Amino acid sequence: MFSKQNKTPPKPTAVSAPAPTPAPSAPEQPKARPKVASLISDGITIEGGVVGDGELQIDGVVRGDVRVARLTVGDTGHIEGSVYAEATEIRGRVIGSVTAKQVRLYGTAYVDGDITHEQLAMETGAFFQGRSLKFQRPAAPAQQSQAPHAPQAPMQGQGLGIPPKI
Repeated sequence: MFSKQNKTPPKPTAVSAPAPTPAPSAPEQPKARPKVASLISDGITIEGGVVGDGELQIDGVVRGDVRVARLTVGDTGHIEGSVYAEATEIRGRVIGSVTAKQVRLYGTAYVDGDITHEQLAMETGAFFQGRSLKFQRPAAPAQQSQAPHAPQAPMQGQGLGIPPKI
């Protein structure tokens, strides 16, 4: 009646667990393709401004401002308006101001307007009538030696008879 039973726990059997499913990840981002320059070809005229953040080549005519990241004005290109870009290469005509970090005027370039730049390169034969203005980087703000709550004395010529607030 009372028999001795073996009290050892049963040995675990190998159970194959299902392979863990990978956690859902963010949707796959398409690989960034290099941006291809947009083209305004010869024979095309645009009345109005052109704005974008890519690269643009103009072989036609634009009557308006052009604001892009990178601009190339081809031999037959013509812009009547202002140009704003990071880098600009000009082989054709620009009647208006050019503002860019890097400006390159090729031998066939004709620019009638001011050029504001960090770097300017001109080949022999390029026509440029206007001012060459170097970018002026803003000066770093000077550290104030006074406590921020202390009133500052007016600078010479700024008094105008009004006492400073205390």
